Amino acid sequence: MGETDYRRLADALAEEIGTGRLRPGARLEPVRRFAYEHGIAVSTASRVYAELGRRGLVAGEVGRGTYVRAGLAPPPLAEPGRADLVDFEFNFPTVPGQAEALAAVLREALSPERAAEAMRPVGAQGHAAARAAVSRHLARGGWTPAPEHLLFAGGGRQAIGAAIAACVAAGERLGVEAMTYPAVKAMSARLGLVPVPLAMDAEGLLPEAVEAAMRAGPLKAVYVQPVIHNPTGATMGEERRRALAALASREGIALIEDAVFGFLDDSPLPPLIALAPDRVLLVDGMSKRASPGLSSGFVVAPSATLRRRAAAAIRAGAWHASPIGLAAVTAWMDSGLLGTLEARKRQDARARQAVLREGLASHALRGDPRAYHLWLELPEAWRSDAFATAALRRGVAVTASSAFTTQPGHAPNGVRLAFSSPALPAMREGIAILAELLAQGGEAEMPPE
Repeated sequence: MGETDYRRLADALAEEIGTGRLRPGARLEPVRRFAYEHGIAVSTASRVYAELGRRGLVAGEVGRGTYVRAGLAPPPLAEPGRADLVDFEFNFPTVPGQAEALAAVLREALSPERAAEAMRPVGAQGHAAARAAVSRHLARGGWTPAPEHLLFAGGGRQAIGAAIAACVAAGERLGVEAMTYPAVKAMSARLGLVPVPLAMDAEGLLPEAVEAAMRAGPLKAVYVQPVIHNPTGATMGEERRRALAALASREGIALIEDAVFGFLDDSPLPPLIALAPDRVLLVDGMSKRASPGLSSGFVVAPSATLRRRAAAAIRAGAWHASPIGLAAVTAWMDSGLLGTLEARKRQDARARQAVLREGLASHALRGDPRAYHLWLELPEAWRSDAFATAALRRGVAVTASSAFTTQPGHAPNGVRLAFSSPALPAMREGIAILAELLAQGGEAEMPPE
């Protein structure tokens, strides 16, 4: 059966879903049974189901099967800040007085005598003052990036895109954690890469999973979040970090280390880039540290070859940092304000997490105790997308597992709760609604469409 034929079968099922003959929550037949009934190979049937998943019509869950999606909340990063929802979907941490403090320093940085300089165009290398400030600010665990190793992008996502493009060409294989940041999935598709799901445990990515994937074919790079992983909240211990860095050095694999939530980690453990500098590109950004309203992204690339490729990707993608954004970053870091805000956010994250854990004390929550998000494992009566839909109907936005999974049919039965955005009274209200839903009998309790 050719490509057209498998798409024809997918189209037929899509039509049944669209007309309501297959209702939200309906379980599709197991792949082998579908293959037998249609006289096709199991591999072809898998492609049919994968195509439906690509279109967002179905979601697969390990050990449970493939289901027609129940009308999920908006995709991650699609519609933040809705006033009519308790937002447990988007992570934009703020603390009282933050905007006023940032604006006060920015006014000085953009004073009339400095404005002309601040508005001059900048390339991927930024300018000397920004490189010096960011080098000092990113230092941790005995590691300080060399200023000449820094590149600047418009935001954290652009920095990730540039790092991936520097390491992996179209048609080549990129290792990704089995659950990962959704934007990386979209970037892989846009760049024509082959994402390879890699198994995880409570500490995050397993080095042996990387080795197993390499036996099936070469990996050009691995995207990894070693600190406060999104969405699971996992953080690697030092032994795991050293094992992964040693593997990258031994096998010549590039590691793209996403440190966007690293500012919440106040431990002295070294980042991966300190352990294998020639094989690691570290990416970070300002949207969580300061504000998404005036953000910048950073790529640290000690390897001259990878740094040159990342700079070329920033230029080709028009992903340059805003000159005003770079002036803001430099001023916020040099004044000490950013360090103060980060310390306050570390306290805020712990306090908010305590509120969440208290309200859902009888339910399975896992993740780093310093994080602004936790993973909620759902009881058997609920499926991830159905729970997200039911919560949305009650005015609470959470993110279903299908948004993060990199392997169709292997979405764990849980949801991510990101709790940095709501005011505390709204947060408590949202927690109470989630607790009520968890106490119900699952999808049978959902009101009709």
